[in-house]
Amino acid sequence: MSRLVIKRIQTLVLGIALALSCICLPVESLAEEVEQTDHPQQEEGQQEGGEQAEEQKTEEQKAEEPQAQIEISAPSAVLMEASTGTVIYEKDADTARPPASVTKVMTMLLIFDALEAGSIHLEDEVTTSEYAASMGGSQVFLEPGETQTVDTMLKCIAVASANDACVAMAEYICGSEEEFVRKMNERAKGLGMDNTNFVNCNGLDAEGHVTSARDIALMSRELITKYPQVHDYSMIWMENITHNTSKGASEFGLANTNKLVRQYEYATGLKTGSTGEAKFCVSATGKKNGIEMIAVIMGAETSKERFADAVKLLNHGFGKCQLYTDDSAPAVKSVDVKGGVAENVSVERSGTFSYLDMTGANLAEVEKKTEVSKDLSAPVKKGDAVGYIVYSIDGSEIGRMELTAGEDVEKAGFPDYLKKAFDRLVLRRLERKL
Repeated sequence: MSRLVIKRIQTLVLGIALALSCICLPVESLAEEVEQTDHPQQEEGQQEGGEQAEEQKTEEQKAEEPQAQIEISAPSAVLMEASTGTVIYEKDADTARPPASVTKVMTMLLIFDALEAGSIHLEDEVTTSEYAASMGGSQVFLEPGETQTVDTMLKCIAVASANDACVAMAEYICGSEEEFVRKMNERAKGLGMDNTNFVNCNGLDAEGHVTSARDIALMSRELITKYPQVHDYSMIWMENITHNTSKGASEFGLANTNKLVRQYEYATGLKTGSTGEAKFCVSATGKKNGIEMIAVIMGAETSKERFADAVKLLNHGFGKCQLYTDDSAPAVKSVDVKGGVAENVSVERSGTFSYLDMTGANLAEVEKKTEVSKDLSAPVKKGDAVGYIVYSIDGSEIGRMELTAGEDVEKAGFPDYLKKAFDRLVLRRLERKL
């Protein structure tokens, strides 16, 4: 059967599904992830009947369970709060396992890095190579020579888990998949992903292609906090793209492989994965009351188990945690500088302070105390540490935020001292006249 016929059949099926969804029939099973495995597990459609995990318990009841009582079926799992990086729950979090298409979290991170650097743009046209078009597993059936925009390629990766789109983007950014993978591993090292080694950009099973639940949480955190616009892609449920090839134009339907986008009210993404070796994995992100959580599941036996475990962790985190943030201007506006061309330097906070509480403390009672250097000498460079804001509850410190110099202050020379002396003399004479 030709690729064109396959594409038309898939588009027809997805079109029928979309029509049925308008009359309230369930379409979740059509979004099930086929992904890379050569022997997809057939029971998926029957197992994922649309029920949300743990319906017999309220969110509040689940949140009160300590870690030891949370029953996660998958062999590896992590729950992390995004803004602080605090790990709330972990189970065999550092064992290296095949991640399947969750690999694409790093692929998308490098794409957004390139967009931020200005080396590529969303409207750029990306041409599909013979090699990219030859990818098996989950794909959008890009033809050799076919062009799609970076924006469309991102949709194909985030929504449909397209292996062909991943390789096309890798080649567009770095010239080859090999060089792109080298950058993936370099980026992973910079994030402290100590149990990770990428061999390809799409997650197809390959010897030595592994990562851990903790490492997935680290790269997911980097992606969603640095580039929150990724959720504009990860939250798409269904959308059509247009193939423009030598054979003409044809519509192709994308369906999200992440069921939580449709079934879990706090879902924000992020990426699923499944292969014969990896089994079922997910990096599930959700946001409630200003708190964003990352639930990573690796090696689940079924897709239903994967999503149920993720929902269980997310609900636990939302019920257990509260977040305190502060980005207000520091109480101290400047710090004295000894021996500088200026007598003081302005003060800036180095960022937003975030504190994740899991004790039920009254965050309205957080106290702030500013401590600045009493012995700051020139030269001072913009960004140099000049003090701290110390945060505490009931006298116990919960964290601190560094204060930095707002500008450079050069060391004073003889002409500067002479000018200062002259200015003081003039000022005193003016004061006497007044």
